[in-house]
Amino acid sequence: MSGPAAAELADCAAMSHRRGSPNRQITPALSVQALEGSFPGDLGIELVEIDTERVTGRLGVDGRHLHPGGYVHGGVWVAFADTVAAWGTMRNLPAGDNFTTSELKANVFTSATTGDELLAHGEPLHRGARTQVWEVRVYKGERLAANFVCTQLVLPAPAAAAAPPPADAT
Repeated sequence: MSGPAAAELADCAAMSHRRGSPNRQITPALSVQALEGSFPGDLGIELVEIDTERVTGRLGVDGRHLHPGGYVHGGVWVAFADTVAAWGTMRNLPAGDNFTTSELKANVFTSATTGDELLAHGEPLHRGARTQVWEVRVYKGERLAANFVCTQLVLPAPAAAAAPPPADAT
């Protein structure tokens, strides 16, 4: 096999090999630094476990998370679960690659209010060269409080800048 098809097959094999190596630099300690001053950091989202197959986050509910009726705002449920999925995605990307959430679905089954602690467990459903799909289950105590599924679009690292052509000596 030669030509474009062979090149595409080689690219797929290279991606498959790269996907097999988790980015072990993605850790809860790194998340503390990275989240500081960001939207999820300002919400108080904490990552307590980050592994290739599972990510766990915690959110202590306080007044900033509530809608005017006194319960956790829908956007907070989504931001919490999406953040947990994001760190799982990053752990499973080759260094230098990035991602963006391209689709999400959330179901909230119970309410939460000030003083509640939410714990979220994320697991990959699919880890491909172009997308990852994560499911995050959010618990309030022993009760399943929300279920979230998202698709992450993988953004490969930019190719190294091409070397300039050699200067013409003539």
